[in-house]
Amino acid sequence: MRSPGFKYIDLFAGIGGFHMAADALGGRCVFASEIDREATRAYEANYGLAPRGDIKVIGASEIPDHDIMFAGFPCQPFSIIGNRLGFADIRGTLFFEISRILEAKRPPMFLLENVKQLYTHDQGKTLRTIVRTLERLGYKVSHAVLNALDYGLPQKRERTLIAGFLNHAVEFSFPGGDGPGRLEDILEPDEDVDPKHFASDMIVRKRKAKHESGSRPGIWHENKSGNVCSYPYSCALRAGASYNYLLVNGIRRLTPREMLRLQGFPDKFRIVCNDSQTRRQVGNAVPVNLVKAVLKEMLLREAKAGRRSGKRTA
Repeated sequence: MRSPGFKYIDLFAGIGGFHMAADALGGRCVFASEIDREATRAYEANYGLAPRGDIKVIGASEIPDHDIMFAGFPCQPFSIIGNRLGFADIRGTLFFEISRILEAKRPPMFLLENVKQLYTHDQGKTLRTIVRTLERLGYKVSHAVLNALDYGLPQKRERTLIAGFLNHAVEFSFPGGDGPGRLEDILEPDEDVDPKHFASDMIVRKRKAKHESGSRPGIWHENKSGNVCSYPYSCALRAGASYNYLLVNGIRRLTPREMLRLQGFPDKFRIVCNDSQTRRQVGNAVPVNLVKAVLKEMLLREAKAGRRSGKRTA
């Protein structure tokens, strides 16, 4: 399904997981914001659009009108959320920038993404405050924890998704997926991988002394306690994790291209930053396949509700 010409903005854009998914469904990005210089370089190289910088210093009047807002807002501690109600609880967090722009621009839809832990942070008070704030802005809000593993990607990556509609006639539920993709379709043959990605003999011996895998191909995962397990898929890619916490078949690290594939980025995505920066960028990215499935359902439900009410939809 395509909804040609819908316009969107991409806040906290990273390397454009939302952008990649929206463009595949006929969207057009009219504004992007990203504070990280290297992520901005990758974004511009791939989409031909240079993101603006710090959203905190960009006025709402500088942002074009749009049909949907995307925001994978950073998951910094929400230490001041949950004690009171409304905007008083969210000032000082980057979520406030989202609510500020929604209040001023009133896009028909939004889709927000954050870590799974947002769902339970402060015994659920954080999420409840976020939802109340969005509802007070006039939106009908739905939220769920979804796993990239259920949407065609061989990566266990659970994320909180929050969808909103100004049209309260929209009947929305988050779509299911078709299950995981095949790790074989992600990985390069070992003989084609640069030797720099292989772990040292010492690390390989230590891993194999701890674990015998029943999965091949498989991704070996060592947690913070030093326990090792393996699966026919990857555990979540993380921006700041140990360099060797994930090893393909227990012997080598994922290449930048393999990491991008695990997040749903096609091979046409240009790698313009070094390995370390790309690894961090991918670890912060939103899974393209997951976003595409949710966005497709949002566009369908919005269009259906618009036909019933006679309102224009994206």
